[in-house]
Amino acid sequence: MKVLAAMSGGVDSAVAAARAAEAGHDVTGIHLALSRNPKSYRTGARGCCTIEDSNDARRAADIIGIPFYVWDLSERFHEDVVEDFMDEYAAGRTPNPCLRCNEKIKFAAVLDRGLALGFDAVATGHYAQLRTGADGLIEMHRAVDMGKDQSYVLGVLTQDQLAHSLFPLGDTAKPAVRREAADRGLLVADKPDSHDICFVADGDNAGWLKEKLGDRLPNTSGDIVDSTTGEVLGQHEGTVAFTIGQRRGLRLGVPAADGKPRFVLDIEPVSGTVKVGPRAGLKIDRIAGIKPRWCGTVPSVLDGPDVTVQLRAHGGEHRATVRVLEDTVEVELLDPAEGIAPGQAAVIYDGTRVVGSATINATDRSASLQEALA
Repeated sequence: MKVLAAMSGGVDSAVAAARAAEAGHDVTGIHLALSRNPKSYRTGARGCCTIEDSNDARRAADIIGIPFYVWDLSERFHEDVVEDFMDEYAAGRTPNPCLRCNEKIKFAAVLDRGLALGFDAVATGHYAQLRTGADGLIEMHRAVDMGKDQSYVLGVLTQDQLAHSLFPLGDTAKPAVRREAADRGLLVADKPDSHDICFVADGDNAGWLKEKLGDRLPNTSGDIVDSTTGEVLGQHEGTVAFTIGQRRGLRLGVPAADGKPRFVLDIEPVSGTVKVGPRAGLKIDRIAGIKPRWCGTVPSVLDGPDVTVQLRAHGGEHRATVRVLEDTVEVELLDPAEGIAPGQAAVIYDGTRVVGSATINATDRSASLQEALA
């Protein structure tokens, strides 16, 4: 099988490419150039998208003994990932750019080009597992190493994309991957993992957004108010600096009556109002989702003890009942969640199998939860 190995420059993608080649596939390594201005790449070993990473990926491909190319997808990346990130924050939502990159770049633009060039599949260093189900469809399951499981950010993949994907690391724990990299002579064996958003040079999301959005922001300042009394507690310099559930960085001059911390409960970009309140105000058990993406057959209702929903990339699972209504998804959480923001993804599981995902459009509380919190 002819396989494109997406090589980010980190240890995971290098070992994934090596395993694909060792399995007998005809492997070609590719690194994605995603910045329109290479000088904007930050320096240091990040494991994704920098000039240093491109060099690390090339050296790994040389050691593995596979051809290597750099594909310039900077325009597509800017349009589908960076612009989406800015638009979502300007609207008061909290997007996940890594999930969008998987959907639009790594498993759409790359896969489409690869198939057109005669390749059969794309291999990546993501931690997830693929299996063939009883119905003959390809199922995506959580990785063996739950601490590294990345099925959440892959929950946007369709059946056709899964059928042309390889995740060689899904059955392996991260320490074993690093040992294998060292045994293979790969110089990235001890390279740190990447955590920050790759296109934000210094990790200051709020500062970057203010600089890039400029006049596109509906306001550059506003009030921080108490969600219950409406009292103005302080001012801020832009709603893009906040997300639902945030506690730090509020700089409030008036302490809460009960002496407990306040959290961001709501963001209104047009008026510039940021509402804060007690932690209990973050609890929700109803989610409305839009833009659903299904990994296989589209369900109508999902319930039972094994049905869960994950709401953050590194968050826990919440038992749930899920109802699908054409292009929307209704989620009832049996385990209430906190700090869930519109724009985030709700990824639906049946046991370890990923069923699909939806973008959170709104959250709410049931009458029973309201009563319990009263």
